[in-house]
Amino acid sequence: MPKKDIHPEWFPDAKVICNGEVVMTTGSTQPEIHVDVWSGNHPFFTGTQKILDTEGRVDRFMRKYGMATNDDDSANKKEKTKDEASESGSSKDS
Repeated sequence: MPKKDIHPEWFPDAKVICNGEVVMTTGSTQPEIHVDVWSGNHPFFTGTQKILDTEGRVDRFMRKYGMATNDDDSANKKEKTKDEASESGSSKDS
């Protein structure tokens, strides 16, 4: 037998609330549970995806730490590697 007066009150029909509406009932130590995400609106279960971050986390990280590359920079790097390759190739011919 469990000891008396040491266990929390049990609510067998606790309401799970998401965005102001009851989505399910379950057993809990609280009468109402407020959640932001549940299986009815989670992209994994619904098969849809909501874009929350339009900027992109990787782009923001790269820009924050000075690793951002512009299209001009990448084109310049490609040209430099081509020039270096042609120089190394011409020096071998000499």
